[in-house]
Amino acid sequence: MDELPGPYCARLAVQKAAAVGQQNPEHLVLGADTVVALGDRIMGKPKDKNESAEMLGALSGQWHEVWTGVCLFQRMQEIQMVKAIRSNVRFKDLSQDEIDNYIKTGEPMDKAGSYAIQGIGANLVCEVNGSYHNVIGLPTTDLGSMFDKLGVQFDLKIDENIV
Repeated sequence: MDELPGPYCARLAVQKAAAVGQQNPEHLVLGADTVVALGDRIMGKPKDKNESAEMLGALSGQWHEVWTGVCLFQRMQEIQMVKAIRSNVRFKDLSQDEIDNYIKTGEPMDKAGSYAIQGIGANLVCEVNGSYHNVIGLPTTDLGSMFDKLGVQFDLKIDENIV
C-alpha cells in the first residue's frame, strides 16, 4: 500500500460518512476509522489468530502510531469536514505467552493493530503520547472542536431518571 496512515484513515472515514450521508441527506453524519502504523506498515484488524500474533509480536517493545480519521458529513448543506489525528503508543516487551494469552481472550480480533487499550490490552501498553481517546478510536477533543467550528451545540443536561 502506497498510502500514508493519516490520509488512508481519513479517506476511509469520508467513505463511511458519505455512504450513510447520501441516504440521509438532512442529517449530520460522523464517520471514523482507526489504524495502527508501525513505520510505513498500516495494521488494520487481524484476519485470524496467526495475523494477530504476528501484529502483537511486531509491536512488542516498539513505539507505533495510532491514527483515527474522522469526518463530519451532511449532503444537503455540502458539509464535509475531515481530520486525521495521531497518537504515539509504546508497548512493553511481550513474551510469547503474553501474546498467546491475550489472543485467547478474543479481544484483539476486531481491533486495529490487534489490541484494545480500553480493555485487557491496556496491560500491553507502557506509554501514550497524544490523545488516549484517539487510541480507543474516537478523538473526542478533536471531534468537539470540529463540532464547534460547525456551530453544533449539545445539551448536556443529566437525566436524573438514568442511574
